[in-house]
Amino acid sequence: MNPYILSLLISNLALGAIITAASYHWFLAWVGLELNTLAIIPILAKRHHPRATEAATKYFIIQATASSIILLSSTINAWHTGTWDITQLTTSPTPIMLTIALAMKLGLVPLHFWLPEVMQGTDMVTALIIATWQKLPPISLLCMTINQLPTMLLLMLAILSTLIGGWSGLNQTQLRKIMAFSSIGHLGWMAAIAAISQKLLIFTLMTYLLMTTSMFLILTNLTAKTTKDLGTMWTTSPTLSTTALITLMALGGLPPLTGFLPKWLILQELTTNHLIPLATTLALASLLSLMFYMRLTYITTLTTSPSTTTNTMKWRFKPTKPIYPTPMIIIMLFLIPILPLIYT
Repeated sequence: MNPYILSLLISNLALGAIITAASYHWFLAWVGLELNTLAIIPILAKRHHPRATEAATKYFIIQATASSIILLSSTINAWHTGTWDITQLTTSPTPIMLTIALAMKLGLVPLHFWLPEVMQGTDMVTALIIATWQKLPPISLLCMTINQLPTMLLLMLAILSTLIGGWSGLNQTQLRKIMAFSSIGHLGWMAAIAAISQKLLIFTLMTYLLMTTSMFLILTNLTAKTTKDLGTMWTTSPTLSTTALITLMALGGLPPLTGFLPKWLILQELTTNHLIPLATTLALASLLSLMFYMRLTYITTLTTSPSTTTNTMKWRFKPTKPIYPTPMIIIMLFLIPILPLIYT
């Protein structure tokens, strides 16, 4: 793709998310969502491959449907209340419609079927954008309207997302699909705490973006697409292999890594608000996600000997891409001593 066109699309991608996050008028929020969607469609379809075209088509249909539901709910609300203010969502059917539309945009269960297929049909960098940046506009709308949305529906979506996200990732061999189900599971945790603490929601989102970006950078650098590719990661780059081990454990939420603290704080907040069954279900569902993270670490590092050979291996080629700063990634993953200061 022409670099000027690509820079224009990325600028519109960022502009659409900023417009949605900064708007208090439903029409402007809808314009930002549409601008964001139309900017990423050519990026999804830039590879002239049937899978890329299929992924772009599926993404367009899902996002257009969700945006239409958002516009319909805001129109019904404006018809009854006379205002287009995002925070004034008081008409009876509109909060449920908006919750369904945001769940469709985020990929929450049971509206999640498009996310693994779209991420599998594109390359690693575009999959990273879908898993991270594209979550920001709907989560910003979720934060602005959380006081009007039905709490029980959100909690039901959260439980289903953590369960299905962990369960569906167990039998996957494609790394992009595994990261998609990991995204679904993490979004379930965010939906569970959204109605109780918006500060904790944003904090969990920040750590999720940090860990997911780190993992995608490692996979992009090693050009690993399947679990079979992870078996040769150590002989390709021992440093990135160790970094991948740490990143996967952080995504699983094991202490003392960064991913442990958000889950701990969410469980503590749910227990404080007497939602003990929900906290127990989320804790048990996280074991399912931890299972496929452990399987990836087992394939990546634990089944290969860390001993080095005296001769240079012929098939260890010099990397054609610049090696990402792995020490910076490791430092970011060990932020747990200062994360309380960030959270407060």
